[in-house]
Amino acid sequence: MPKITRDDVEHVAALAQLSPDEATKDRLLQQMNDILSYMDKLNELDTSGVEPTMHAMPMTNVFRDDVVCPSLDREQALKNAPKTDGEYFLVPRILDVE
Repeated sequence: MPKITRDDVEHVAALAQLSPDEATKDRLLQQMNDILSYMDKLNELDTSGVEPTMHAMPMTNVFRDDVVCPSLDREQALKNAPKTDGEYFLVPRILDVE
């Protein structure tokens, strides 16, 4: 017996602000029920001795240590800027400020 009804599909589509056609609704109904059927099969497995994991493979922290380095001086930073006044980057105004 299907767990998902056509009303469920229409409700989810409305929540997602989608307007699928009838053929798409039929396809989604079938796909959602297939997914839930597969989940039922997975729930039949005995996982009592399996430790929960976040990833299939062990992972380690990939962050590097912070190292203080000298920054660019102003002249070098502004060197390739399209517009500058010699002290700041000049960009087009995007907000109307009175």
